[in-house]
Amino acid sequence: MSGEGTPRLLDVAVRTESGTAIVTVQGEVDMASAPQLQTALEEVQRGGDALIVDMSEVGFLGSAGLSVLLVISEAAAPGTGLRVVVSDAVRRPIELTGLDKLLSMHESLEAALAAGTGSVAP
Repeated sequence: MSGEGTPRLLDVAVRTESGTAIVTVQGEVDMASAPQLQTALEEVQRGGDALIVDMSEVGFLGSAGLSVLLVISEAAAPGTGLRVVVSDAVRRPIELTGLDKLLSMHESLEAALAAGTGSVAP
């Protein structure tokens, strides 16, 4: 680790594309950073748009982050759902905890956007 500054633990950016809110997350989602992610997702969710959480640049997803995804998924408006773009570091804990049965996981942002344009996939 270089001694330059403090490492960035979590960066969250929000944008809207085709009526879908996209929250891009980079860094690590742990006990310290999960509240920041939850606050951002709750603010976006108030808008009522479909929600994609792009976690393709997340290097660590701890239990606090899994809890955030579960809370946001349960609070999603009917028919909007929560789509998550996963990295390997995100996919593994989601699958190990069985949350893959509740969350719509995608390999890319393009795939997550496309999933919202047609009929709902099983």
